[in-house]
Order: sequence, then C-alpha cells, then structure tokens
Amino acid sequence: MQDLKQVLYSEIEDFRQVGHQFLNGEINMMKFKHVSGGLGVYAHRDKKELMIRLRIPSGVLTLENMKLVGDLAKKYGLERIHLTTRQAIQLHGLSIDEVCDLMKEALDHDLYTRGAGGNFPRNVAISPLSGVDPNEAFDVTPYALATGDYFLKDIYKYKLPRKLKVSFSCSNADEAHCTVQDLGFLAVTKNGEEYFQVYLGGGLGQNPRLAIKYEPLIKPNEVLYYVEAMVQLFMAEGDYENRNKARVRYIVERLGEEATLEAYQKHVDEVKSKGGLDLIDLPKTIINKTAQPQPLEDKRIFVQKQSGLYSVYLHPVGGQLELNDFIKLIEFVESVEGVDVRLAMEEGIYFRNLSAEEAKQLLQITDSMSGKTKLEQSVSCIGAPTCQIGLCNSQGTLRQILQHFKFKNYNQDVLPRVYLSGCQNSCGVHQIGALGFTGKKKKVDGAVAECFTFSVGGKFGADKTQLGHSYGEMVSTKIPEFLYELAQAVEKSNLDFERYIVEEEAVFNALIEKYIV
Repeated sequence: MQDLKQVLYSEIEDFRQVGHQFLNGEINMMKFKHVSGGLGVYAHRDKKELMIRLRIPSGVLTLENMKLVGDLAKKYGLERIHLTTRQAIQLHGLSIDEVCDLMKEALDHDLYTRGAGGNFPRNVAISPLSGVDPNEAFDVTPYALATGDYFLKDIYKYKLPRKLKVSFSCSNADEAHCTVQDLGFLAVTKNGEEYFQVYLGGGLGQNPRLAIKYEPLIKPNEVLYYVEAMVQLFMAEGDYENRNKARVRYIVERLGEEATLEAYQKHVDEVKSKGGLDLIDLPKTIINKTAQPQPLEDKRIFVQKQSGLYSVYLHPVGGQLELNDFIKLIEFVESVEGVDVRLAMEEGIYFRNLSAEEAKQLLQITDSMSGKTKLEQSVSCIGAPTCQIGLCNSQGTLRQILQHFKFKNYNQDVLPRVYLSGCQNSCGVHQIGALGFTGKKKKVDGAVAECFTFSVGGKFGADKTQLGHSYGEMVSTKIPEFLYELAQAVEKSNLDFERYIVEEEAVFNALIEKYIV
C-alpha cells in the first residue's frame, strides 16, 4: 500500500488549498463537496467547521486505531466521537487545516479516509458478531476485509456514477443489511459446504428498493469476481448525467430485475474469464482464549459460540461517545487479553472474547455510557444543525424522547429501536426500522414546523426484509409524548410490539391519528 499512500499524501495539500478557497467564499458548497467527499470530508451547515470520516475496515477496531482516534480527538480539542451506521468513526468541528493535518497523521498509521464519501466504494459492512455468533453459517470477516482491501488499493481511481455499498452478513439475521445494499453477500451452508447468497440492486434513501437475489449460490473464494462484476455493471449501466438516478437500484428500475441479472451475469462471466481474483489462504480468525462459563443476566451480554466467552454491547445515545468515556474503553481493552472490538451498524460497539468476570467488569465501566433498553439504543443520523443537507434535528429529537421517558420514570423495555433520519437520505436507516422517522419541513397552523414522517413495520433479515409503511407527519416536539403513550399501550396489551400493531391495529391507528398533522 506504500504507493497508494504516496498518492494520497500528495492530494492533501491540494485539498487544503481548495478548503481555504471554500471557507473564504471563493467556491460554493457544491463545488467543495465534489472535491471533499472523496476524501471523507464534509462541511458543516455553518460553512466554517468540517467533519472527517475515518474508514474503520468493516468496523474491526484495533487497539492501535482506538489509541490513534483517541489521541487525535484529544489533540484537536474534541469532546466526543461519532459512531456511524456504516461502522466508521466521524470527528466533527474541525478547521480545514486540522482536517488536513489529521488526515495525514491517520495515513501515517494506515488509517484511511479516502473514499469514505463521494462516488466511491464505501466501507464494507459486516455483521459485528461474525466469528463468535452461535447462529452464524460461518465467519465472513476475512472476505469482508479482503473486499475492503481490494477497493482500497485503487480507491482514488474509481469513476463511479455514485457511491457503492457492499455488505457481508454471517447469518439470516442479516445484521449488515445485505438485502438492501448495492451488493450483499449472505453466508449460508448447503450440504455441509459454505456459500454466499448474493443480493444486488437494493438501497435506502430516496425511492428505496429491496435487493434482488442472484442465483446460484457462489463459492466464498470467488467473492472478488462478483464484486468487480458489480463495479463493471455500475459503470456500464449507471446514470452519470442525473445524480438523483445514479445509484445501482435505478439500473434495476430501468432494466427490470431479469434484465439486470442477465447484465450482471455477463459481467461476472467477463471478469471470471480474465481470472486472478481468487481468494486463497485468507487468514482465519482463531480464538485461543478459554474461560469457565457463568450465568450472566444482562441485556447487553451476548453468549459467544466459544464456550465461556461473552460479548458486551455498548450503545452511546445517538452514537455520540464522549471522549473521556472512549479513553476509559481504551484503558480496559489494553488491560484485557484477547479482546476484540467491532463497531455495529446501529452506532454501537461490541467488545468480544471476554470472560464472565471481564464482561461484568466492562458492564460496570460502561453502565453510565450505554443505553439499556431498545428505545435507549435507538439510531439517529447527525442531522441538522450539523449536516449541511439535514432538514431536522434528529439527534435533538432522540434526546428529547429519552428525556421524556426519564421524566416519566418509565423504563419498561416494550418499544423497539427508533430509527431517525434528518432527511430522506436515510443515514439513520429509518426505512428498515420497526419505528422510523424521516425529517421534513411542513406548514402547520400557518407556520413552517420541523416534522418527521412516521413509518412502521420496517425490518431486515434473510427473506423477511421489508420497508416501513408511512402513516403521515408528526411535529417533532410531539414525538416523545406519542412514543410514551404508545409504550404504555403496548405494555397494557401484554403483547410484543410486532404483535401489538397487528392484533391491536384499530387502537394503534387511533393513537397515530391523534398526532398526525
């Protein structure tokens, strides 16, 4: 990667100059974004401060990278880091010079930002418990990392119509959202053999679409042929003229499912005919640590398939992890042998390969850092007033929801996670959430108000993924009260939420009508 790093080093000073031109008003936001996005940098709405996104490879966060992120955040006076819904880390509130200096320091330590935004292959997503999940078909980590490396080696050369998202899920739970991705690989077994079920042409945001299945199942060592075939299909059939129609899912919309699969197969055959992309002798995840199992009762504890080992989940509100807390986590990881850290798609972190005693210790350390109930572990994009295209303050709305429940002294775990996006771009993946909210502006009682479109019933998983059904808009300030009343109704029904919205549909609809504007 040394040649790549030299190319990326050479880009930084040119970008610094462009950044100063933007901040001085010499170029507009869109022209700056065209340059900055590909470097993993975006301007805040105030056009004064910037955000930089660090590509954490498939969310596999090493101790070295934890220390680096902590040191960089401290050096540049940041109070918190932001965990994303694609297993990356964002640092907000930086100047252009700080961004460029930070980018170089990260690159010095093999941590990349190139392609973390813009029209490039994004961070390859993965099930965060892959390798330790008792329900997995097999560990997909080596294949996801190999795909990320494949993209990264030529990351600055890509000329794609828009971004490309690739995911790997280790089980039918589909925690990497393969079924709504541009390209997804879901691990399955058949007759004792390991395979991937391939999905393609899905996506969230404007005009969301479920991915379509590609048949037949593929051998894991052939993954890169199917990755490169998607790149070739995207460049051949993607729309370079209309940005709003440039994602892979619009190819499916234009050609139809059958013709898209035929076109994809053509590119698969062409790429395979050239050869050279077989994955051979990939490093396997080996866990030698052993411990005695103990009965542990905590909703943040996950029992691994390795006897006596556990994973602990940490979920800071809205993915906003205070730097002081992050430093405590670094100290814990440094003190524990064999711990493995993975970022999740829900803006949280898993600490894996812990003994029972280590798990209990981490639960105590993180007690005040993490949400306990599913509601407290809700997902929110960064939203307005930070995001330059955000319409609503999704982070603020989430905090208002949690404050309302705290004020009511209500901590029953009856509602599912809430997914909030500040606009239709679905950075908060609201469209596959059981409870989804999408920011928009709407005139209410003669004045423009911050509202969220409310949707219900989204879910993800092999053969069960579905997009939520929209019920209308709610004023943001009324959402906490609505959810509190909904929680009480679900608890009173003695049903879980999924059964409640079906069996108590009339009552549920009547409640919604009270709050829709």
